[in-house]
Formats: sequence, C-alpha cells, structure tokens
Amino acid sequence: MAYKNGLQILSLVAVFICVSFCGIEARTPFACDPKNGVTRSLRFCRASVPIHVRVSDLIGRLTLQEKIRLLVNNAAAVPRLGIQGYEWWSEALHGVSNVGPGVVFGGAFPEATSFPQVITTAASFNESLWEEIGRVVSDEARAIYNGGKAGLTYWSPNVNVLRDPRWGRAQETPGEDPIIVGKYAVRYVRGLQGNGNGNRLKVAACCKHYSAYDLDKWNGVDRFHFNAKVSKQDLKDTYNVPFKACVVEGNVASVMCSYNQVNGKPTCADPDLLKNTVRGKWGLNGYIVSDCDSVDVLYNSQHYTDTPEGAAAASIKAGLDLNCGPFLALHTEQAITKGLLSEVDVNNALANTITVQMRLGMFDGEPSAHPFGNLGKGDVCTPAHQELALEAARQGIVLLKNQASSLPLSTARHRTVAVIGPNSAVTVTMIGNYAGVPCGYTTPVQGIGRYAKVIQQDGCAGVACNGNGNFGAAEAAARQADATVLVMGLDQSIEAETVDRVGLLLPGHQQELVSRVAMASKGPTVLVLMSGGPIDVSFAKNDPRVSAILWAGYPGQAGGAAIADVLFGATSPGGKLPMTWYPQAYLAKAPMTNMNMRADPSSGYPGRTYRFYKGPVVFPFGHGLSYTKFSHKIAQASKMVSLLITSPHALTNSTDVKARYTNCNTQSLDLHIDVKNTGKLDGSHTLLVFSIPPPGRSSATKQLVGFSKLHLAAGSEQRVRIGIHVCKHLSVVDEFGFRRIPMGEHKLQIGDIEHSLSVQANLHQIKS
Repeated sequence: MAYKNGLQILSLVAVFICVSFCGIEARTPFACDPKNGVTRSLRFCRASVPIHVRVSDLIGRLTLQEKIRLLVNNAAAVPRLGIQGYEWWSEALHGVSNVGPGVVFGGAFPEATSFPQVITTAASFNESLWEEIGRVVSDEARAIYNGGKAGLTYWSPNVNVLRDPRWGRAQETPGEDPIIVGKYAVRYVRGLQGNGNGNRLKVAACCKHYSAYDLDKWNGVDRFHFNAKVSKQDLKDTYNVPFKACVVEGNVASVMCSYNQVNGKPTCADPDLLKNTVRGKWGLNGYIVSDCDSVDVLYNSQHYTDTPEGAAAASIKAGLDLNCGPFLALHTEQAITKGLLSEVDVNNALANTITVQMRLGMFDGEPSAHPFGNLGKGDVCTPAHQELALEAARQGIVLLKNQASSLPLSTARHRTVAVIGPNSAVTVTMIGNYAGVPCGYTTPVQGIGRYAKVIQQDGCAGVACNGNGNFGAAEAAARQADATVLVMGLDQSIEAETVDRVGLLLPGHQQELVSRVAMASKGPTVLVLMSGGPIDVSFAKNDPRVSAILWAGYPGQAGGAAIADVLFGATSPGGKLPMTWYPQAYLAKAPMTNMNMRADPSSGYPGRTYRFYKGPVVFPFGHGLSYTKFSHKIAQASKMVSLLITSPHALTNSTDVKARYTNCNTQSLDLHIDVKNTGKLDGSHTLLVFSIPPPGRSSATKQLVGFSKLHLAAGSEQRVRIGIHVCKHLSVVDEFGFRRIPMGEHKLQIGDIEHSLSVQANLHQIKS
C-alpha cells in the first residue's frame, strides 16, 4: 500500500477521536452510548432491530457532507449522532500489526504474537493450523480494540497467487497454487471473523489485492502504471480462484481492489470486476475498499479519467465503497454537483461499510457487553499463543536436502556448533513484512544454543554480503566445531513491497561464504535459508560438502527455536514447498510483465508454476523430506465416473463437455488412501493428491486437488479420505473462460503411485 496524501485529509476530515488512541485502558462506546440520552433511543442504536433497518435509519439521518466524510479510511466523527471517528486501516497478515494507523502499540498493549510469515505457514499444508492462527490473531485484535488501541477491520489476508519468483511480496502469499491459496484464504478468514456466529463478526477480514496483482517494481515498470493483460482463461483458472473462494466459501467481509489495471481498466473502477463479479456473481456480504491511494493513482498516474470528479464517480459507480486515502472525501461532492454521481450511489456505498460495522457490534453500545468484550491485555502474548507461533514455525520448515541422513544432529556427537551467516542472529528479519511488535524473539543462535555450545560468526555484514573480509573467521569457527550451521538468505532489503528481486541467486558473496565454510568444516554442514521467494541454490544442492539444506521462510518470533528443534530432531520436518524453485536461467525467458500462465513454445516463453512450466527446477512444488519414511496405498477408489449430460443441444465434441451442462455440482467421489510410517521415527506427513488430465486435453501438466496433514508414530498407519469433486478437480478452463470436463482417462497421483479414473459422458437429450 502507498499512502501518499494522507495528511491532506486532516484539514477536511475530523481528527481521530483521542479515546481511540490515547493511553486509556478501556474503550468508550464507538456509537450508541447508553449514557447518551439523545442517541440511545434512536432506531439505529436498537440492537434488536434488523441490521438493514438500522443502517437505513442511520443513513437517512446523515447530511451529504457527513456521508462523504465516511467514504475514506479515517472516517470522520458525527458528534450530533454520537458517532466517533474510525480508522478502517489495520493489518493482521500474520499477527496484529502496526503497519496500518488503526493499531498503535503501547501502554497495556506493547506487543502482539508474531506468527511466521504467510509463505512459511502455507508450507505446513495444515488447514486447521491456518484457521487456529486466525482465531488467535482475532482474539488479540479484539483485546487490543477493547483497550482502545486498535480497530476491528483488518486488511488481511493477501491471497494473490505467486506467479513470478521475483515478486517482493511473495512472502505474504500462500504460494503458487490457486487451490492452496483459496483454502488458506477461507480458513484464515474464518479464524479471523469467527464465522459460525451467524451474521456477526469477531473482526472483519479483507481479501486483497483483486486482481492479477503481482508486480511491484521491475525493469522500469511499477504497480501504479502496470496494465496486466490477462486472458479470460487465466483470470478464471488462476487469478480469481482464491478471491472467489474467499467470498463464496469464506464469507469474507471485504475485498480490496488493486493498483494495477487489468486489460486496460483500473481494478478499482471496473464494474465487471467489482459490481458484477465480486458483489453480483459471488455475492459479497460486505464492502469493497481500494488499496491505499488507488483512486488517486487511477487519475493522477494512469490518467483513466479527465477530471478528479470523474475518477471519484467512476470508482463509486463501479462498486467501490471505501477509499483508503483522501481522494473521495476531496472530490465526491463535486462529482455529485456535476451530475456524474448521485447521492443514492453514496448511500449504497455507505450501506455496505456501516453494515459491517454493525455486524461487528460497533453500534451496540457498551463494548464490554459484546461477546468478545471480556478480552483484554491478559489475552495477548499468552503462553498458548506463543507456543502456537513456535509450532507453526516448526510445521512450516522444509527439509530440501539431507545427504546420508546427516540430520538430525545429535547432542551427544555435536556438542559444539558453529553458527555462521548474516541471518544467524537476526530478530526483525524473522518476522518479514506487515508485522507488528512481537512478544519476544528467539534467534537461530539462541535456539541452537539450547542444544549445544555455539561459536557464532556473521561472516559478512548483512544479507547484501558485499565483502569477504570476514570469511577467515567463519572458516576458523567451522574448523573448531562438531557441526556447522550456515543461516543465509534474504531480508526486506532484497524482497519487499515495492522491491522486486533482480535475480534468484544468493546476494553478494553469500555463495562463496557457504562454499568456503563447507570446505573448512570438520563436521556436517547445514545450510538454513530465510526467504519469502525461492532461491537458486543449485551449487549447494550439488555440493557433497553441504550435507543438508533447510528452508525456514520467515519463521516469526520463535523462528530460532523452531529451526533448532528441527536441526536436533526434537521435531521431524514435515513442510512442503508451496512454490517452485526455479533456476536463475528461467528469468531470461519470463519477463514479469507477461501475465500468461501457459507456455508459448513459439516465443520460448516457459510458462509459470508447476501446473504449466515443464523446464528444469532447483526444487519442485510440493518438495519436502522427512527424517522418517512414508508409504501410500490406495484402499478404495472409483475407477470410473459417468456424467449425466442434460443438454438441450447436441454435443459437437463428446470428449469435451461444458461443466455447466453436467450434474457436476453434486457429483463427487472419495479416494481412500492408507498412509504408513515405515521408518523408525515419529513424523508429520503431507499427503498431496494431483490430477493429471487425459493426454492432449489440457496445457496443464497436473493440478493439486487435495491434501491432508497427518502425524504418524513410527510403524503406525492411518487411512485418509480425499474428496474429489468432479467439476472442480477434473475440469479445465478453455480459452474462452469456460470450465469443461475432458472425457477420457484421468490419473490421480499420490506420492509415487497413480490411480486411473475414466470419465465418461452419459448423454440425455431434452426435447426443446
């Protein structure tokens, strides 16, 4: 987000009410204070009245000027109606964050639990963990709100599909697979919002950035000027998949439109994307908000309209309800005066935002009377919450290489460990971006120090690693120790919002440091990588002196403890890569501005993600080793599925059936798989099931259709059921954006085994 002009609004919109951010311990009512004899009897203050009636009553009492000042993130107070000012912009990507102005740490709330960055948590492939983290984050968010230090509207999660490995915000996403990203979105949103409480909300989540947004600044092109040219096929098959899941399955309270244009239209002024799709087809029960200053960007940077009033009118009429930034407060009244917009359009926008506030209980009077009104400072950074942050980090760590079972290390044999590298003693690096103030840190050096005597050397100053002058001391440490752990990788100076990477190799002299230390080490050498995006570490993968490689992502406040637990075998690694790790050479053939997912052999364009890219990789999507071994056996599975076609038209091609003409909305089958831990150690296992379409029926190589996380004791076995939904999982999207089910033999891939499934059409003609 880029909030360029926030100060402009202060002269126009009322300053925040002090009770929201001053150091008091309890929040006074946002509205409908029972002590206010004037407002408590107004209809919009009666909690027993249906919300839509209350919303209509409130809007009917507002003047046009009051309405307009509610269209922006720092909404003005309406003192005559007893309504305080409200800051809509808060963040909770992986813990309550103070990146947005809605949260201010201090006083009774100096910190909050900082979970691993999203890309790391996604590597756990554990849906229940994703939802539990959301639940804990919303507990802490409500507690901080009750203490007057936060809002209740959180612009998280980021559910953009990770298309390009250079993207600086890769760390914020659940990876490259649209099914995984969608499932993460649904579970995290449910955890945040407390879905299950009817229409009421614990906090209001927001799925962002809609749509086809995954370029910040690359090769002279920035997100404010980028026009993403996206086919109907890719929009339906990839980019919009997580957003649809967020709205339809997650019942999210908000969607954020992005900075970029899609096919020549700014997303925040495109009625097809907003009004027709998000609110129309998907049925959003909530509000649509712009990324910060997006409306300003579409006017001043993209020159989409000739006047600022035109930009205000275009965005509101397209379906935008709330502007992060001052633009709508500054120009909406003139848009109405010039006849570009009606007051009814403004009313409709306010109905969506105020409804969410009422669902949050903000118009129900005394906050302490709310079901979550009892949460307070004792509910933030609790031991249980911090333990969950540690467990999430453990589950997200991926073992990429383990030559000759060199890991886990032994406390008996590896009593002295050299811990080397620019990320070996870091704190802030571990929590990534959009983070808050964590409860505390456990660095890698501290974590490893709980198991062995540590000799620590940075090797070079920072991840940029611009010189090799200190390599000698690092080599000397490796010669003295029984084992060496190199903690290398990236940080926010290399990959971040507005910072896309220029390459996939380790920065500076890091590769040289790893190779020289590995050569000097007298014991096993383990490379631990911190990063959001993938890194080409082919040199280490192929170097026999590098015994093992771990990817920890950005593991959160307890990252060092989690890394150490995996290194010494207290935890057996079970994470899997949620994205492909490409070689550096891939970049020359794949400009970031090319949005096509599918390869184009005629131009040499290689395609993107494991679904469409067929070239060499450093490590594939779904890769991840364990300290134990697992076997799979299909216990029960259908061999054939017959689709009843009820089309009034004759089929021109019986091998390619439009899904909308089948009974696939109800057609599903179960795949039962026996998973056994055949090793000697207990361990967690991620079962991944892929579908492979009939030959020649799709440009996709395979598609993840289901996954399951399980923990098995050594020698034990567990049966897992994976539901295969015919329409969702066996279909492909054609070039016109229609989802079709190819007839013929599909294959289901489960680890190292395959199962064939024949899909046949049973045509039933309807006389017209």
